[in-house]
Amino acid sequence: MPELSLEQRKRVLIVDQSADSRSVLRTVLERRGVQILESPCAAQGLELVRQHHPEVVVLDLESDAAEDRSVRAAYECELATHRAELVILGNLRRCEVPADEHLVRKPYHYAPLIRKIEQLIERTVQPGGNGAGQCLRCL
Repeated sequence: MPELSLEQRKRVLIVDQSADSRSVLRTVLERRGVQILESPCAAQGLELVRQHHPEVVVLDLESDAAEDRSVRAAYECELATHRAELVILGNLRRCEVPADEHLVRKPYHYAPLIRKIEQLIERTVQPGGNGAGQCLRCL
């Protein structure tokens, strides 16, 4: 199987304070051909979203300001613009998470989280992507 160029590889941004969690996800996903971007803090992660336009962002709510609703809203708007998916790691109630986001409750197991990320990557490469396009809060 021919190797994909860096431009062709799908990108996942992992925003998590835990270096161990970032390392596990990076190792597994890179072995599957995914380009990994990572940040220990939400603000830096948002800059990476703006610069690199990842297909999927995994945002741990324990990463500094990530619990702040305005920070999550900034991610939502930025990701909607680029038709990307957001996976939230944390303990929010389902009603606190917009329908187009994906909540993985803590504590979590890596295998289901990795499957969820892979499903979302596949969804973004389908014709029409995830149907996003513009965040109404950003208008």
